[in-house]
Amino acid sequence: MTPPPPPYPNNAQQSGMGPGPAEAEAPPESPASGDLGANRRYYDAFAANYEAQRGNRSRGGYHDLVDELEAEFVGRFATGKDVLEVGCGTGLVLSRIARFARCARGVDLSPRMLELAREKHLDVQLASATDLPFEDNTFDVSCSFKVLAHIRDIEQALSEMTRVVRPGGYVIAEFYNPWSLRALIKRLGPAGRIAEGVDEGHVFTRYDSPVAAARLLPPQCQQVAARGVRILLPSAKLMRVPVLDQVFWRAERRLCDTALSNFGGFWIGAFQKQAP
Repeated sequence: MTPPPPPYPNNAQQSGMGPGPAEAEAPPESPASGDLGANRRYYDAFAANYEAQRGNRSRGGYHDLVDELEAEFVGRFATGKDVLEVGCGTGLVLSRIARFARCARGVDLSPRMLELAREKHLDVQLASATDLPFEDNTFDVSCSFKVLAHIRDIEQALSEMTRVVRPGGYVIAEFYNPWSLRALIKRLGPAGRIAEGVDEGHVFTRYDSPVAAARLLPPQCQQVAARGVRILLPSAKLMRVPVLDQVFWRAERRLCDTALSNFGGFWIGAFQKQAP
């Protein structure tokens, strides 16, 4: 008898989904092991085409919508403040944050991604999310988007993001949500190609429900807000269709801060660091 398929493809792990078959962990140094070297190779390969449909090439499109909703949420807590983005990539979200923050800095593990970020004149440096090169209590806000889902030791990364934030400041963390239409489509569809000979199956990926995600934060962090991104949109390609793009843009904006945020493909939690 053929065994059932795992809940998520591409070396994905899940939490907050209830009982089900657990997927075997990838061995260290395999393409999707989740260690620093494997992730760096993946994102260095991704860098060449990362902005092919992002940034100035995605005005009013899918990635423009996602970046706007993410940066706008940060703005609630970080206007006029010192901000660190963990996993800043080529700086597309960080450049938006820099418009309203007093100081906006970024770290990433991919040298090639950082080359593109520096071309935008952003303050970025090479570092791992699990070992941030900053003193305790350096920033008012730390944030991370589409990065934590690819870190095996996610709790260490969240601990580091909390450590560098001042008491009373905020940790803003985005998770891939298994309670979403996006997760279902990722389960059923093929792995997306990101470079020659490299696809999404070459990177470790985890899914954490809003309930499970909140438990990953250190105990001194208290959730104060949440936002859901990509609640209704089944495919990014629909944002290239006239009329439909505006329909989904308005719908996603209207729903992102409602109770339906718990079903966003990307769930963002804002957690305040309590004083000792």
